[in-house]
Amino acid sequence: MSEPTPTRRDFLRATGATVAAAAPFAAATGATAASATQPATPTPPAKTFGYAVVGLGGLSISDILPAFAHTRSARLTGLVSGSVDKARALAAQYGVPEKGLYSYDTNDRIADNPDIDAVYIVLPNFMHAEYTIRAHKAGKHVLVEKPMANTVKECDEMIAAASAANKYLAVAYRLRFEPYTQAMIKMARDKELGKPKVILCEAGFNTRNPDQWRLKKKEGGGGSMMDIGIYAVNAARYLSGEEPTEVFGMEYSTPNDPRFKEVEETINFQMRFPSGVLANCVSSYGTNLNRFRVHAENGSFEMEPAYNRRALGMRVFKGNTIETRNLREPDHFAALMDHLADSAAKNTRPIVDGEDGRNDMRVIEAIYESVKTGRPVKM
Repeated sequence: MSEPTPTRRDFLRATGATVAAAAPFAAATGATAASATQPATPTPPAKTFGYAVVGLGGLSISDILPAFAHTRSARLTGLVSGSVDKARALAAQYGVPEKGLYSYDTNDRIADNPDIDAVYIVLPNFMHAEYTIRAHKAGKHVLVEKPMANTVKECDEMIAAASAANKYLAVAYRLRFEPYTQAMIKMARDKELGKPKVILCEAGFNTRNPDQWRLKKKEGGGGSMMDIGIYAVNAARYLSGEEPTEVFGMEYSTPNDPRFKEVEETINFQMRFPSGVLANCVSSYGTNLNRFRVHAENGSFEMEPAYNRRALGMRVFKGNTIETRNLREPDHFAALMDHLADSAAKNTRPIVDGEDGRNDMRVIEAIYESVKTGRPVKM
């Protein structure tokens, strides 16, 4: 296409963000955090691993920032935003000091802030690689929202940046840190109901706003597969405990629907694994799908809802009996952030590292190739 690739500045301008020029918020406005109306909340002294959250959109405000109240080790020490007012209000609410506030242009100054050990990148997909690499160059660990990036090539560049900085790179696969998913993985690996044979993973919702960035090819990298289908890809991989050897995909998008001018609505895809396990999966922006199920030799087990942020459910089917399991429900985001903190403290590789994120993107690229060619793709 002749249209130029949008830059970060173009994107922020288009969405109404206000990017400070090249100075910290204090220099740009002359205001102080004390001018905010809400009182500061002090950080518990036992929490020693500092995070800067990059991007203050809906997910950050609704789930990530509140999760710091439930962490063991992680604490909030920085905010990076294109909006001075939003950052100041949130800084006052969560006790972030003035020195921890940055614009997108001054983001690299986090290198000079010893209170920031890691950054949590919560930006549109096409910005993940840039800000991950910048954070690693600033000497920080990185936790980046899924998908890790828009291409395998970008994933490779992010992994290389982490290696060069000798820092950890983790992808925010929050489900790996909640008990229902962990129980499903254990049942599959321990062959509690015999050898797994078939895995079904269904992930979808009916998206509404046709103008959102997720429906723009250059920003989102794709449609439902990149946003919600990645849950199904990741689940099939961790439930099988293997990497697929072959994939096949079919796509359908409602004709003339303004939401799907650039990206796909629904993809049905299959995955073949070395042990013989077959996975049948669905990704959709047109209907609600929320279940992961493993069919084994002597029964089956499932999660439904499977990927919600809370109120998940698990059932086990043995013969004519159905067992409902009720497990504790910790804060997914708190557990996720603490895991990277623990990894850094113990010098152990995160279980959701850059290679895990890259493997998902490798599968997704193969699925898109299969959709395009109409043929199975060997991995």
